[in-house]
Amino acid sequence: MVKSLLLATGFAPAMLSVLSKAVANSEVPVAPGIQDMNGDVRINGTAATVGSLVNIGDTVTTGADGNCVIIIGQHVYLIDENSELEFYAEDFKQGLDGSVSGKIKLTLGSMLSVFGKTDTNISTPLATIGIRGTACYVAVELDRTYACVCYGRGELSGTEDGLHLESVVTTYHDSPRYIYAKGSARRIEEAPVVDHTDAELRMLEALVNRRPPFKRKKLRY
Repeated sequence: MVKSLLLATGFAPAMLSVLSKAVANSEVPVAPGIQDMNGDVRINGTAATVGSLVNIGDTVTTGADGNCVIIIGQHVYLIDENSELEFYAEDFKQGLDGSVSGKIKLTLGSMLSVFGKTDTNISTPLATIGIRGTACYVAVELDRTYACVCYGRGELSGTEDGLHLESVVTTYHDSPRYIYAKGSARRIEEAPVVDHTDAELRMLEALVNRRPPFKRKKLRY
């Protein structure tokens, strides 16, 4: 089931070996940069390839047929099609243990990400999600931002006015939210779990030799 799902999302068969090694409890080398990609993926406007490094301050864009998996430090990002992200250009800090903190700007599109030790904010035009070592799926929509803290802790705020909206602590996709613009009749409301899977989270965590905390639960597909 996992294999068919990952193949259906377009990722190369080589990525499947990561899951096999994770199941066997064997570590895989943690290599920075683009791990796998499909279609049009660019770094600062230049076409990327597998192995291309993504550095602090870089902007990654994907086209209508593009997606990619990127490692920065102990963080892993699955970036969907038609997306634009700027990595850590503001408030960037790097710890002696290799941890990376700062601000990620998701201007367009969506991404699923898993984090090691960090104090990172994911900022969209309407919402800011404060990450404190967790996993999160974020999608920019026309009039709202979707945010699911899949497990861990997140601080949800409005980007336009900095208003703190909610603190969430989750273990298994417990508190997905829609966040709306300043001046809306509602600023935040409950949402369903959409467009990201446990199989994808397992794959991302395996790339940095971790497992999600729900590993003993029945996975969703």
